[in-house]
Amino acid sequence: MAAADSTVSAYLTYWLNGVAVHQVRENTHTRYASCIRLHLIPGLGAKKLARLTARDVRTFLDGLRTTCQCCTQGRDTVRRQCCAIDQCCDKRLSPLTVTYVHSVLKSALEHDVREDDLPRNVARNIKTRAPRPRRFKPFTASEARQFLHTASGDRLHALYELALRTGLRKGELLGLHWEDLDLDLDGGTASVHRSLQRTRTGGLTVLHTKTCASERRIALPAECINSLKTHQERQLEERRAAGTGWAETGLVFTTPTGNPLDPTNLTRRFRRLLRRAGLRTIRFHDLRHSTATLLLEQGVDLVVIKELLGHAHIGVTAGVYAHVRLRLQRDAIDALGHALGGQDDDPDAPPAAAVVR
Repeated sequence: MAAADSTVSAYLTYWLNGVAVHQVRENTHTRYASCIRLHLIPGLGAKKLARLTARDVRTFLDGLRTTCQCCTQGRDTVRRQCCAIDQCCDKRLSPLTVTYVHSVLKSALEHDVREDDLPRNVARNIKTRAPRPRRFKPFTASEARQFLHTASGDRLHALYELALRTGLRKGELLGLHWEDLDLDLDGGTASVHRSLQRTRTGGLTVLHTKTCASERRIALPAECINSLKTHQERQLEERRAAGTGWAETGLVFTTPTGNPLDPTNLTRRFRRLLRRAGLRTIRFHDLRHSTATLLLEQGVDLVVIKELLGHAHIGVTAGVYAHVRLRLQRDAIDALGHALGGQDDDPDAPPAAAVVR
């Protein structure tokens, strides 16, 4: 597609359906399509691609930050709300969404630069304000113990044990196959290389993990091995009870008839379990954050946590849990302050030599 002859709208449509569709997962492609339809085409679509400037992109992004999206997309006229009745709700895009829109535009233009149709990527020179990191609410050690105690009688006890003790993502847990597990008590492991997701065309589908870093082999604690063995015995009983109605998928965590567990249904079960345990409401993904936070508080090295969680770069781990590290630094400084302000048992004893690494 010649950049000089096309509009931004035409190019984005070409890139979405001719390029991106072959490079990203279906759910990512769906998010790209929504972003282009709702924001990029209405805001920049009429401009000639070859004449698009950094100022155009900056003005467009500033508009996303400051303009009510109900009014911009005409939702209010259909629902007879907001601007249609002169009561604007002032619903603006979050900084995270604006950053995502910007990243999609950058990716699309970068392809045209690589194909030598554009001399430069004008969106790359625009600096957007970094969105605030998402807040999460990990369990304290006491809450984690209470959660596991309540989950001990649940049909999916082994799944909750794995989630909290290893930090596996929801899709990784639901995509585990029995062949991925080694349940030897002396050295049990889990190979993580698949994820269960719901896609628009395929329904519940087991896919490869999103990145190479997500593919990993992790050590299983004894508690997980024991709960998995108990779960395996229960699944065998369910298979016998289901008879010819059993769907053989090889998955570790299934419905009572062997079918894959829907991630949305797991979320509902998880919330009911929290209420039964008398615990505050958190997201299922916060179990993963709980794992990392509790490990950090126990002094586990950041590199080990990065490998366990399957982060691509240690900077991701360090960034997500920066507040935890800051709190631990403060605790360490306070402990040093107490030591320096206290009295030695023997005032004449020479200071102990220490190696600082």
